[in-house]
Amino acid sequence: MLIQKLPKDKALSARWQAAIEALMLAAEDRGPLMHAEVGLRKALHPREPVYDSSRKDPHWGRSKLARDR
Repeated sequence: MLIQKLPKDKALSARWQAAIEALMLAAEDRGPLMHAEVGLRKALHPREPVYDSSRKDPHWGRSKLARDR
C-alpha cells in the first residue's frame, strides 16, 4: 500500500526501485526476504554519508610499545 501511494519522483528513485524489485522477488519466493527488508529500510530512511574534512586521520604508526621506549 505504501509503495502505491508514493509520488512519481520518489517512486522512480534508485533506492525505491531497488526496494520494490527486492520485495517483488521475495514475494515470488525467488529472493531472500532480508534483502527486501533492508531495501525498504534504506528507502524509508535515506542517509547520506557525512564527511568531516576537519577530522584528523589517526596516526596508527606513532604509538610505541613499552619495550621500545
